[in-house]
Amino acid sequence: MKTYIENFKKYRFLLWELVKKGVKLKYRRSYLGILWTLLEPLLTMIVLSIVFGTLFGNDDPHFPVYILCGRLMYSFFSSGTNGAMKAIRTNAGMIKKVYVPKYIYPLSSVLFNYIIFLISLIVLVAVGIVLKVYPTIYMLQAVVPLILILFTAFGVGMILSTLAVFFRDLEYLWSVGLMIIMYASAIFYYPERLLNSGFGWILKCNPLYLLIHNFRQAVFGRPMNMKFLAASIVFAIVSVIVGLYFFYKKQDEFILHI
Repeated sequence: MKTYIENFKKYRFLLWELVKKGVKLKYRRSYLGILWTLLEPLLTMIVLSIVFGTLFGNDDPHFPVYILCGRLMYSFFSSGTNGAMKAIRTNAGMIKKVYVPKYIYPLSSVLFNYIIFLISLIVLVAVGIVLKVYPTIYMLQAVVPLILILFTAFGVGMILSTLAVFFRDLEYLWSVGLMIIMYASAIFYYPERLLNSGFGWILKCNPLYLLIHNFRQAVFGRPMNMKFLAASIVFAIVSVIVGLYFFYKKQDEFILHI
């Protein structure tokens, strides 16, 4: 363990440079640049609020904030895991030329997407103020799901990045998987009816929904669901452990497949 920590310290500058590069390249050819980090979730929220709010007769004035909470969390999970999954093959040229701990690449992909995600939370604050969703003491709880989703995305991303080296079709399969996860995360609908039906287990077995639920609880000034929190912590820890173990077990074979 000490060796791994020292190795990480040795290459932390490279990690930071890769993170900065990812942030810069995200909107490199866009006229608005980093402003799209704020505009994209705002425009998406407006569309979803009109479709699933106005047209479906949902008159809750705080519904846009509800949607935005789920949309931002899902967007980071999607972009973070997708970036990590493609990181090894994207950086194949560098991997073949110089030695760098290979986990640096998926980690940097998750971290730069996380930074963009944190910036996009400015939109949530602004919309909350406009719609009079004011902060309470429970808002401090939001830090917990925000940290857990980082570790969850990293753990899942490490597993995907390993598998994607050997199975190229995983990129297409994961896009379908993300669609299923999105609909099972109650991003643009209230889940009460589904939870009280025989299909409630679909949501409860989705770690992303558990994180989104507790994040919403914090934003709307309510205590978090402790059972959901415990399950989220367990999944985050297990996914990181499994992801790192699987990655280290197979990383020496990457050079043969990239």
